[in-house]
Amino acid sequence: MTVHDGMAAGPERLAAVLMEKGTLTSDWLPAYEAVPRHLFVPELIWPGHGGMNRQDDRVVRDDDPDTWWAAVHRDAPITTQWDDGAYTGAGKGKVPSSSSSMPTMVFSMLDALSVEKGHRVLEIGTGTGWNAALLSHRAGAENVVTVEVDEGSARDARRRLKAAGFEPVTVVGDGAEGCVGSGPYDRVIATCSVGSVPRPWVAQTRSGGVIVAPWGPVYGGEAVVRLTVFGDGTAAGRFVGSSAFMRLRAQRVGRQHVREYLGGRAWPADGVRSTTSLSPEEVGDWHVMFAIGVQVPDALPWTEPYADGSCTLWLRDTAVTSWATVDHVPGRREFEVYQYGPRKLWDEVVVAYRWWERQGRPGFERFGLTVGGAGDGEGERVWLDSPERPVPG
Repeated sequence: MTVHDGMAAGPERLAAVLMEKGTLTSDWLPAYEAVPRHLFVPELIWPGHGGMNRQDDRVVRDDDPDTWWAAVHRDAPITTQWDDGAYTGAGKGKVPSSSSSMPTMVFSMLDALSVEKGHRVLEIGTGTGWNAALLSHRAGAENVVTVEVDEGSARDARRRLKAAGFEPVTVVGDGAEGCVGSGPYDRVIATCSVGSVPRPWVAQTRSGGVIVAPWGPVYGGEAVVRLTVFGDGTAAGRFVGSSAFMRLRAQRVGRQHVREYLGGRAWPADGVRSTTSLSPEEVGDWHVMFAIGVQVPDALPWTEPYADGSCTLWLRDTAVTSWATVDHVPGRREFEVYQYGPRKLWDEVVVAYRWWERQGRPGFERFGLTVGGAGDGEGERVWLDSPERPVPG
């Protein structure tokens, strides 16, 4: 029997869950108790589920206060906005665009940040304001700068922060640019994911400072990276755990419908048929997608399931020049492939997967990231075990 069994939903029960998991540590407990999550969750929410990108239908606090309260005090993410605020009706929108992050993720990232009293902190993505409040309690509100691209979200977060007794610097703007006027910073933390660490974040961080951010390739797979910034304008560090955040708006990638790739013709159009012994199911785990995505740039997967348990894995490049499909049928050892365009996308995935196998099927903890200086071109390299072992591609 766990310590929280039988406890009613509320801050104390959530604290017990998080402490049992080891994500809420004793040094962050005072901030948690001073800044309860429910003060920073809006009335209209779409409760999520830990470890899954899936939301329940909307819950309105005034209509169903018990369900709202229980959702707020689960260790799960809560979607608070769809389609950049364009969708406000019943049900769900197309793409979630803001949330209250899963508490386990919040405190895991704060732990990785190693923030102390008096540290100057830049937060990218104010969201509901809860993370900014926790940082303000820890470092002092006068030392916290938080940037939010959405004016409505920023306004609401500012109101909640003030009601809770905190007034950090709140800025409406593009988080990719950081906030140069208030730096340099000892710590930078992003509550949105990136596929390339914005150079202003590095430039605005003191030598020896730390950047904590969710990072992932276009293909999929994502983890939190902890970077240390060096005096020469570079930064490097390891990935510390799996994550799944909404993308920084400045780095979103548009996704074209498959019909755009087929040129209006029926599948398989001019696709070239072949077979493969690698099942599409083998390449779908989050850490595997990460290893593949680093090696297969600017490509997007999409799985189309069928009622009989079979499915089709679609691969598309962002340039809309190449596509591939792989059909998975349960029980088979050979799978039908069609590929079209200058890139043989499935072949690229197979090469990347076989590399991952040869390295001992590594998880996120064996990967790291180096971000180069301003004169180093793109200068961003993912490596395995050490910076001297860059991942191919």
